[in-house]
Amino acid sequence: MTSQTTVGTPGPGDGTQATPPGATPAKGLRGHPWLTLVTVAVGVMMVALDGTIVAIANPAIQKDLSATFAEVQWITNGYFLALAVALITAGKLGDRFGHRQTFLIGVVGFAAASGAIGLSSSIALVVTFRVLQGLFGALLMPAALGLLRATFPAEKLNMAIGIWGMVIGASTAGGPILGGVLVEHVNWQSVFFINVPVGVLAVVLGVWILLDHRAENAPRSFDVLGIALLSAAMFCLVWALIKAPEWGWGDGRTWAFIAASAVGFALFSFWETKVKEPLVPLGLFRSVPLSAGVVLMVLMAIAFMGGLFFVTFYLQNVHGMSPVDAGLHLLPLTGMMIVGSPLAGVMITKFGPRLPLAGGMALTAIAMYGMSTLQADTGSGIMSVWFALLGLGLAPVMVGATEVIVGNAPMELSGVAGGLQQAAMQIGGSLGTAVLGAVMASKVDNDLPGNWKEAGLPQLTPEQLDQASEAVQVGVAPVAPDTPGPIAAKITEVAHDTFISGMGLASLVAAGVAAVAVLVAFLTKRGENAEAGAGVGHI
Repeated sequence: MTSQTTVGTPGPGDGTQATPPGATPAKGLRGHPWLTLVTVAVGVMMVALDGTIVAIANPAIQKDLSATFAEVQWITNGYFLALAVALITAGKLGDRFGHRQTFLIGVVGFAAASGAIGLSSSIALVVTFRVLQGLFGALLMPAALGLLRATFPAEKLNMAIGIWGMVIGASTAGGPILGGVLVEHVNWQSVFFINVPVGVLAVVLGVWILLDHRAENAPRSFDVLGIALLSAAMFCLVWALIKAPEWGWGDGRTWAFIAASAVGFALFSFWETKVKEPLVPLGLFRSVPLSAGVVLMVLMAIAFMGGLFFVTFYLQNVHGMSPVDAGLHLLPLTGMMIVGSPLAGVMITKFGPRLPLAGGMALTAIAMYGMSTLQADTGSGIMSVWFALLGLGLAPVMVGATEVIVGNAPMELSGVAGGLQQAAMQIGGSLGTAVLGAVMASKVDNDLPGNWKEAGLPQLTPEQLDQASEAVQVGVAPVAPDTPGPIAAKITEVAHDTFISGMGLASLVAAGVAAVAVLVAFLTKRGENAEAGAGVGHI
């Protein structure tokens, strides 16, 4: 393979060289910016889709493989844990060996692991290959951003990231719909097998279209200890967030892992100041806009992922919708993200990121406040308004925060920056689910005994009350099979009203997080190094 490198207009602190007068630009389809976007979008779609599509298949997997509830949880937890832990290191691999090669390896591995899951005959194999999916997905995601950064000129980068964000948003929100259709009309294996032809298409396009881009100052060595320390710290943090709902926030194990994570991050930060070529140069965070972009991505994911977590239970367990119907009711959110992301790219290019980001988070705060007013009998029209407003608010944040993070990093660290962006989203999503889940659990535990008593229902033992509380936290009425009709109706009413009160409080907390993010948005600005990939040549 011919050695190729990016040469472009330098930005502050950038390691690329200015394009010499005689440099040969990329010709034909190889390296074409918009075709590059299509190619990476196909690969990214697989990873984003698998974050939500599998949730619909879990009950069928549990039944077919005779798995316990805890084992089924690891189908999702193993995937997200591997993805979150490996993202930054995977971004560094792209900076070192080239984003084209890293992207292609990620696609091949992800598709192969997907096919292996479909062929698995035990829950242990399913979980093992889901972890591999997460690791290969971590290779793919930052490499996609690195390719976009290096391929697109600065004036079109925001539009490209807008479409990239649109694909992620549409895939994430569309997962439950597609998953419901496949599980209902084919089988649970088809949810994974579908990635194989998509992966083949991405590989064919990648070999044909993608141009290898490497910055002049790309890293030449590996910070092995830094990788180990960061991975351990990330693992402890994400593990604590995953297990907190089960263990409880007051449990010593939860805080032991959080403390271990803090120690790991402290040791990692110290080591990064000593090593010649650090995994994550801490000088990156001297850029206030880049740091603000990372914080903004975390806050956005807390509000979005945490809030959306309860909406699916609300639609299915309170309104009694099927998974497919619930997914269709979320189409206003998906639709506004699809429409809003490219428009956000245009706005950010024209006006800079501050106002679109602040406006987006303000709309998100309003939408989450509106979702706190939902009741058990709220109609589809009212729900659609709040879902659409949420999608409209999230679109500029998904695009703008990504551009702020990637654009304010030197070209030779574009993979690490992409890893930071994705890691921030994964941690924010896990944090949102854990914290808002704790808010919900606390509210239900506090309100359920009184609501149960006021309804004149038979008194429950402490053990029965705990079981009822766990059911109500996901909107399920704890009705025994032989319960008389009138009593069952009262239990259902109490359960749904208590769930609604918990979801309302969780949504208000999410609205508060989004409001704080409005202030953070004003610390952002256009990427100082965005011009680094503006001129593309090959040697």
